[in-house]
Amino acid sequence: MPEPRLHDSPEPDTPAATSWSLHTDADSALAAVAALYQQQTSLLRHGLQRFLAGEDTGPVRACYPQVRIVPANTVDSALASFNTQSAYGFVAGPGCYQSTLTRPDLFADYYREQFSLLLQHHRVPLQVGLSGEPMALHFADVEQALADAPLSPQRKQLLHLYFDAPDLLRVDDDVANGTARFAPGEPQPLSLFTAQRVDLSLQRLRHYSGTAPECFQHYVLFTNYQFYIEEFLRTAQAELAREGSAYTALIEPGNRISWRSGLGPASAQVEPWLAALAAAQDAQDAQAGGSANHAASGPSTGRLPQMAAYHLVQPGGQGITLVNIGIGPANAKTMTDHIAVLRPHVWIMLGHCAGLQSSQQLGDYVLAHGYIRDDHVLDEDLPIWVPIPALAEVQQALEQAVGQVCGVSGLQVKRIMRTGTVASTDNRNWELLDYQTPLTRFKQGRAIALDMESATIAANGYRFRVPYGTLLCVSDKPLHGELKLPGMANQFYRGRVLQHLQIGIQAIQILQAQEHARLHSRKLRSHADVAFR
Repeated sequence: MPEPRLHDSPEPDTPAATSWSLHTDADSALAAVAALYQQQTSLLRHGLQRFLAGEDTGPVRACYPQVRIVPANTVDSALASFNTQSAYGFVAGPGCYQSTLTRPDLFADYYREQFSLLLQHHRVPLQVGLSGEPMALHFADVEQALADAPLSPQRKQLLHLYFDAPDLLRVDDDVANGTARFAPGEPQPLSLFTAQRVDLSLQRLRHYSGTAPECFQHYVLFTNYQFYIEEFLRTAQAELAREGSAYTALIEPGNRISWRSGLGPASAQVEPWLAALAAAQDAQDAQAGGSANHAASGPSTGRLPQMAAYHLVQPGGQGITLVNIGIGPANAKTMTDHIAVLRPHVWIMLGHCAGLQSSQQLGDYVLAHGYIRDDHVLDEDLPIWVPIPALAEVQQALEQAVGQVCGVSGLQVKRIMRTGTVASTDNRNWELLDYQTPLTRFKQGRAIALDMESATIAANGYRFRVPYGTLLCVSDKPLHGELKLPGMANQFYRGRVLQHLQIGIQAIQILQAQEHARLHSRKLRSHADVAFR
């Protein structure tokens, strides 16, 4: 029987009635999700292969797997909702809760944790089945095949008709923003993001950071100065050369890998994803006529991506990622919008600021305890009246790190660091405004420092339930006649960059030593939030 042509079947078939499998074990549920995901991505890749061979395949549709829980209306099942100190891992009450899932290879540990908590708290099986949410062809690891295909304009048009493209209706942030509305009896979400939203961000991360999403670690530092990147690379190389280091590799843009002394992709200590990444980069090198170099594998184009990321890798993602977001709140929003889908344990801004108090000195530190959001990039997603609270665990870690790295304690810390409100602006030339306008706002808001990115990073952390913090360094005092001029700035950078970066790394090491669940504060969660962290 001939295959149906496009005009015979204008719409691909979507599963009308999902067959659910029941699971009382997190590993079993994860395996079922992985099997469905593999089945559906294979369907897309096989369909594309046939299409590129010239076949008239007709519409080809794959859908994401989904997980569902339907708690019983009993005291036992509602245990977590009424008797828990946990910030996440439970649903608000009786009903149906479900979410689509993607990349079970990348999110295996994360999904396993969320599944385990749901089973522990609600004592009913998890249900795994196929959703009706289409999987875009672009998200099925077919980029190279599409790039190499010499398609005519007519075949390109058929490609768009036969295969699903990303659907903007399924990639919004209404759940994260708290603006989603559901009809009575309609399933509620288990997670902040749909599978398509996650897949879109994974693609964007590759584009903006120059590294694969797998490379990102759970502890993230942001900066906007290349000086910090250079110091991070020196610190990372020294750490990889240190005997007994817990870190296994450093990954730079282009997925260039530098290994810890004595390690390589074949080592038993190297995680499968990292070995696979090295093999893929070596294959690209060979195809380009180069030679594999396990000291630093991967291509170097000489050009950096827009917001380059560097990853000091530790097994289980427990290492440190440093991202150079460049200047401005729009960049800060762009990168945090996408890193958020990876569910990091914390992100911290290390940057420079204008000191607004006469008592501050160049090189003093500012620990942000509150934010004036004059950057405006998140006004549509998070109303300006929403407070952005300081998170005690992150604040304490940063203050401890300042003391440890600078060799001071007690009241001596206050001589080199002030805690207070940071104002963030979207106008780098704010000094050119009418003098009284910013001065009045600074006075009313009790601001002690001004920068461009910190409030955005903190507000997006709050919005996406990712713990956040900010430690800035005073690089100029425009209100007091000390402007940031090239000569002064260069001298300042040479003296302070290394210390500031070491404080950030030390703060992360303090947080790494804590149980990660402590970081995910209940103050980041609403009264009826999604179950997944």
